[in-house]
Amino acid sequence: MRPPSTDRSAMDPPPPSTESKISKERGYYPQNTYNVLAFVFAVEEINNNSVLLPNITLGLHVEESSRYTRKTIESALEILAGQHTVVNFKCNSSHIVAAIIEGFADEESYLFYNMFQIYHYPQVSYISQNLDMSDPVQYPYFYRTVPNELHLCAAIGKLLKYFDWKWVSIFSADDESSMRAVQMLKERIEQNGGCIEFHETFPHQTRLTYLLLEKYHRAIKQSSTVNIYYFNKNSVFSLDYILYLQIQLKSGQVFITIAEIEIIKNIQKHVEISNKLFIFKPYKKVMPNFLKFIREMKPIWLAKDYWAKDCAYFGNSYSVYNAVYAVAHALHDMIMSVSGNGTSWTRKNREVLDSLPWKLHHYLRNLRFTNGLGEEMYMDENGDLATGYNILNLIFLPNQTLKYEVVGHYNPHAPPGQDFTIDEKAIVWESSFIQQPPQFRCSPSCQPGYRKLTREGKPVCCYECIPCAEGEVSNQTDMDTCTTCPEYQWSNQKRDACIPKVINFLSFEEPLGIILTSISIFFFLITAAILGIFIYYRDTPIVKANNRQLSYILLISLMLCFLCSLVFIGHPEDVTCILRQTTFGITFSIALSSVLAKTFTVVIAFQATKPGSKLQKWMGARVSNYIVLSCSLIQIVLCLAWLFTAPPFAYLNMRSEIGIILIECNEGSVIAFYCIMGYLGFLAGISLIIAFLARNLPDSFNEAKYITFSMLVFCSTWISFIPTYLSSKGKYIVAVEIFAILASSTGLLGCIFFPKCYIILLRPERNNKKDLRKETFQRRKNYTLSVLVINEDSQNDDSEEEKENADK
Repeated sequence: MRPPSTDRSAMDPPPPSTESKISKERGYYPQNTYNVLAFVFAVEEINNNSVLLPNITLGLHVEESSRYTRKTIESALEILAGQHTVVNFKCNSSHIVAAIIEGFADEESYLFYNMFQIYHYPQVSYISQNLDMSDPVQYPYFYRTVPNELHLCAAIGKLLKYFDWKWVSIFSADDESSMRAVQMLKERIEQNGGCIEFHETFPHQTRLTYLLLEKYHRAIKQSSTVNIYYFNKNSVFSLDYILYLQIQLKSGQVFITIAEIEIIKNIQKHVEISNKLFIFKPYKKVMPNFLKFIREMKPIWLAKDYWAKDCAYFGNSYSVYNAVYAVAHALHDMIMSVSGNGTSWTRKNREVLDSLPWKLHHYLRNLRFTNGLGEEMYMDENGDLATGYNILNLIFLPNQTLKYEVVGHYNPHAPPGQDFTIDEKAIVWESSFIQQPPQFRCSPSCQPGYRKLTREGKPVCCYECIPCAEGEVSNQTDMDTCTTCPEYQWSNQKRDACIPKVINFLSFEEPLGIILTSISIFFFLITAAILGIFIYYRDTPIVKANNRQLSYILLISLMLCFLCSLVFIGHPEDVTCILRQTTFGITFSIALSSVLAKTFTVVIAFQATKPGSKLQKWMGARVSNYIVLSCSLIQIVLCLAWLFTAPPFAYLNMRSEIGIILIECNEGSVIAFYCIMGYLGFLAGISLIIAFLARNLPDSFNEAKYITFSMLVFCSTWISFIPTYLSSKGKYIVAVEIFAILASSTGLLGCIFFPKCYIILLRPERNNKKDLRKETFQRRKNYTLSVLVINEDSQNDDSEEEKENADK
C-alpha cells in the first residue's frame, strides 16, 4: 500500500491495495455489464468517502471467466499472483488481495471454493444460493449477499399457501443444488396440503433439444396446475422463449420463475404477453447515483451496446454493490481495531494488511454496516446477508409495454406474521381467469360440513368430499377429518358447527302435554262430581246397597289416580321422579283394594243370607276397611323399601335419540319397580276372579258384573301397556304410562259408577226399598229355580245312565 494520500483518483495506478475479483462469462450478457459497472461504482463511492477507510484507496481486478473450469482457475491465479492488466488501470504489481467477489453459479461457486480455500481468502458471492454453503463449519471462508435457497423455497411456498394453490408442477435443472432445493420445495408444498402433479428436469450442462422442449410443453399443456420454473436462476429468460411458451400452451395457467425476463421495446410492439408470471428475485433497490454514474461514465462499449438502450434489467448490481461495501466495512473495522483511529498510517497498519485473508474473516462474520444508500445491513453467523426476496409480476400494459411490478416481499428475518406480504391490488391477472385470483386444485375445496376422502391410487390432493356423520362437524374448508361434538352438543343441519342438544321431556306447554293434562283434570272433575252425587244421595238404597264407605274410598282414590298422572308431566326432578311411581303405586293399590273389598262384600252378603250361614260375622264395614288398609299397607311397605334402597332419580339420556338430551326418571331399582307393578296386577287379578265368579249372584244392584268389566278393562290396559312401554322412546314412554293410568282409572270409574249414576239421576223410581226387595226376591227365585232345574236335569241324566248300564 502506498502512504496516505489526499489524491484518491481511481484512474491513477492503484496503491498497495486490497483487491477483489469478479467473473464474467465468455460471450456477451447484459447483466454482467451492469455487474461490472456496479463493482466500479461501489469502489469509487467508497474511495470518495472520507469516513470509511480514510487514507486507504481500494483497487480492483476484473477478470472474465470461461465456461471451462481451467480458464477460471488460471484467471484467479493471475489475480493472486499480481500479473494482470485491466484497461485504464495499471495492475502489474503484487498487491494484497483482500477478498474474491464472484458471480459464479451454484456448482461453479462450490468448485471454486474447494480449489482456493487453502489460501483462506474470503469468497463473497453475489449470485450463488447454494444451501449447503451456508454451513460455517464446512465453508468458513464463504460469504454471500443473496439469501440461500432455503429461503427461496420458503418464499415460493408462502405464495402458494397464500393463494391456496395446491396443484403444482415443477420444472428444474438436474444439477445437485437445484434437485436438493426442489426436494425442499416439495416437502414445503406437501406440508401445506399441496401436491405435485409431476416434476420434469432439464439437463443443466447440455443444450435443450427440440424434442425435449416439446416433451415439457406437452406436459404443461395437459396440466391444470401452477407451473414452477426452478432453473436459469443466475440469468434471464429470453423474451422469444416466453412468447413461444405462450403460443404453445393453453391459457388459464400461472408460472412462477426464479429468473427475470428480458424487456425489449422494439420486440414488444408486436406481441401481447399474458399476465401470468410471478418472479422471485433477491431483494434489490434502485440506486439513483448508480444510474447517474452510468450516464456520466459513457464507456465506448456501453455507448454501442444494444442492450444499454433498451434493457431495463440491471442484473445483480445491487448485490454486487453490497458485497463491495461489506468487504470495505470489514476492512475498516479490522484496521480501526488495531490502530484505534484512521488518521495516521503506521507500520502496524501495514502489518495488519499483510495478514488480511486470515484476520478479515473475524470481521465479516456478524458484520453490521451501512451501505451507500443509508440502509442498515448485517451478515449473519452463517456469512449470509440478512435479506429477502421481491415478488415481481410481469405486466403487459395497454400501450403495449412491459414492466415489472413489485407485488410482494418475503423477509425470513422479520418477525413471524410479518415475513410475507402481498399486495393483491397491484397484481394484474390474465383476462382468461374466471376467478381472480385463480384456483389450482386437483379437486374442488371441501366446504365446512364435509371432509376429504382420498381417491385410491391418487395423490392426497385428489379426493372426494363426503358429509360429516351426525354428531360430527368440520368448520373449515378441506378438513381431513370431522370433529366429534362434545357430549352435551350436537351437529347442526349443515354439519359445520356444534350446537347445544335439544332438551326433551313431556312438558305442560306442548300439545301432547296439554291434551293429557286436560283429560286428567276433566276426569278428576267427573269423579269429584260423582262423589258429590253419592254423598248427596247417601241415604238411598242404591248407594247403601254395596257399602257406601267403600264407594267413597274408591272415588277418592280414583281422583288421586287422575291427579297423579300430572306428576308425570313437566321437567323431571329427583323429587318428582320419586313421587311419580310411589304416588301411582299407592293410590292404585287403594283403588284396587277397595274394588277387592267390594267384590268380597258382594260374595259374603249373598252367602250370609242363607239359613245357618256362619259368614254373617264377616259382614260390616270393619272387614272391608281391614281389607283396604292391609292391602294398601303392603304396597306402602314396598314403596318405602324401594326409596331406602335405590330410589328413582332424574338423569340425562343422551343416547336414546340422536341429537336430543332426554330428561328422564331412572327407576333406580328395576326389581322394586316390577314388584310394585306386579302387586297391582295381583290385586287386579284376585278382584277379577272373585268378581267373575259372583257376577250372576241374585242381588239387586249386584256390582260383581260391573267390577268384572272394570277389571277386564284394567287388566287389558296394563297388559297392552307392557309392549308399548318397552318399544317407546323419550317422552312417549311417559305419555304411554299416563295413558295407561287414565284408561284404567276411567275403566274403573265408568264400569262401576256410571250405571249407578244413571239410576240415581235418570231412573230414581228404581232407587227405593220396595223395588229393591221385589227385584231381589224375583232374582233369588229365578236363581233358585235355575239351580233346581239344573239339579233335576242332572238327576234325570244319572237315572237314564244307570238304566242303560243295567240293560247292558
